[in-house]
Amino acid sequence: MFLLHKIGMDQTRTKQVAILVETGRSYPRSILAGVRKFLAEKGPWATLVESFAPGEAMPQWLKSWNGDGILIQTYPSPSPESVLDSHIPKVELRSRRYHSLRPFVGCDNRKIGKLVAGHFLERGYENFAYTTRESQDFFLERSDNFRETVVGAGRACRELPNPEHGEFSDYDSYMESVISALDQTPKPVAVFATSDKLGTYVLDACRRGGISVPEEVAVVGCENDETLCEFSVPEMSSVNFDGERVGYEAASLLARLMAGEAPPLNPVLLPPLGIITRESSDDLAVRDRLVSQASRIFRERLSDGISVTDVANRLNCSRSTLERRMKAALGRSPKEELLRLRISRIEYLLIYSDFTLETIAEQVGFAQATHLHAVFRQQHGMTPGKFRDRKKPG
Repeated sequence: MFLLHKIGMDQTRTKQVAILVETGRSYPRSILAGVRKFLAEKGPWATLVESFAPGEAMPQWLKSWNGDGILIQTYPSPSPESVLDSHIPKVELRSRRYHSLRPFVGCDNRKIGKLVAGHFLERGYENFAYTTRESQDFFLERSDNFRETVVGAGRACRELPNPEHGEFSDYDSYMESVISALDQTPKPVAVFATSDKLGTYVLDACRRGGISVPEEVAVVGCENDETLCEFSVPEMSSVNFDGERVGYEAASLLARLMAGEAPPLNPVLLPPLGIITRESSDDLAVRDRLVSQASRIFRERLSDGISVTDVANRLNCSRSTLERRMKAALGRSPKEELLRLRISRIEYLLIYSDFTLETIAEQVGFAQATHLHAVFRQQHGMTPGKFRDRKKPG
């Protein structure tokens, strides 16, 4: 797909720049937003954008294209070098591994594993696992750093089955292997998936195996692809890349290369923004099964306006027993835990959706938006609207 974009006019010839990215996922689209921000500030460029699907070959027209510069994502395209042998300045946005052929601007994968390990360690987890791919260096950088951080904290960390290994004849056999590995892992366990797709596989294995998420298995993915994360059940936490800054810095570097500056000797690596915490890891490590079951019911029935008494009845225990055991496990009462879950969900919907307060109130079990407004203000010292204005991206 081609998109031609020209920004500004100048007395000198406008630079012709090709941008080749996979636009089907959130991270590459945020990179384009960063490039667009650079163009708006620094232009003028005439940009030719071509999007491609995973596995699709680089366009042959690049061999003879007579432009001034290229921003390119060579992964996951096969054999990109066959069409990239020109001397036009290029900046790599994503590749299977770093190399000296092109300057690289991207996310610092070495910091990702440490970030996720810290996310889980802060929540009290003692058991850890990860799932990764071996075909690209950046996947291994993420998993290696996660494992090293966990082991350095005195915890054990195991690898879950790899979908790239040849012993799996089909998806079902791969799922059976993941379920078996999870069944043999002490619970609760914190799992890092080095891509969001791998994270969805872990969640599917938990669903098939009757394993509760996040009460027994907590999952964090990587790259925060909103489609994959928000369609997962439960919604999946994920590392959020600073794609906009990557795009801006890559465009800035390309501008300098086109002006004759020598390419940098080392890749430009930018830290991730943090973790977008969703339901798959929004929990503390809980070893009391009654408490974990109560937490799961609270989470699943949040929109129903469920009460502490309702949950105690479903678990065939007295309210006083639930109060005592939840206080011992979490340091807060069932009522406080239910409120915490509601406030957390409200915060997420205020930041990452455009829902009205009435719609949000329905989703978190408040009968009226005015009740939500009062409770939220009491917790945060500000109105939901002011919170949204301060926290919402962009």
